[in-house]
Amino acid sequence: MDGLRFAFGTLTVFPARITRWDRDAARAGMLCAPVAGLAVGVCAATLGSAFLLLGSGPLLAAVVTTAVPAALTRGLHLDGLADTADGLGSAKPAEDALRIMKQSDIGPFGVITLALVLLAQVAALFELYGEGWAQGAAGTVLAAVVARLALTHASRHGVPAARPEGLGAIVAATVPVRSATLTTALVLVLCAATGLLFSSYDAVHQVLAAGAAMGAAALLLRRCVRRFGGVTGDVFGALEETAATVALVALTLG
Repeated sequence: MDGLRFAFGTLTVFPARITRWDRDAARAGMLCAPVAGLAVGVCAATLGSAFLLLGSGPLLAAVVTTAVPAALTRGLHLDGLADTADGLGSAKPAEDALRIMKQSDIGPFGVITLALVLLAQVAALFELYGEGWAQGAAGTVLAAVVARLALTHASRHGVPAARPEGLGAIVAATVPVRSATLTTALVLVLCAATGLLFSSYDAVHQVLAAGAAMGAAALLLRRCVRRFGGVTGDVFGALEETAATVALVALTLG
């Protein structure tokens, strides 16, 4: 329960009183991150599907679905994406880049990245909802779960924190590699099972989409660790949004 409270209390706006703020609770919380993603995804899919079934059309349903996760996270992940884009695009030393990321304003790299990512998410969801409410809902939930799975991997052993304070410092290097691998295997099995509700092709398609999302997040994580010296809360937000976007785009391909 401490892990669930930590995951929901740090990654969502759902009422979850964090009773422990230590590395043991952080480890459990990051292992439970996909569960928090499942809750966010179900809420987004439910509202988006409701709009579609009420006759709004796939475009408005896609916009609503994209807005729900932003609301349920207070926009923290999108803010982290923008800050990380500014830090990576600054071409400054790690210390200066981290200082840029802590500033409250958003630079040109952040604005451009936010716009492109949100457009990509809406466009992908438009295509999925165009196939039917069930396909849109399934894609929404998959993207939300896999996005939080990327945070589990960003917290595994061997990934340092870039700063001595903040969320990145408390969760960095807390999750054993074996535990992260087992969590990943469970998520992939659930993706395949969900896809089987449609067809065997969809089962493979969903697993490949999840794999593509995790691969993109891993590349970004590697870049951020090299650039900043480790992870921060902003990097976590960037990883989450990147994984979600790639998962949705991958589901539209093929």
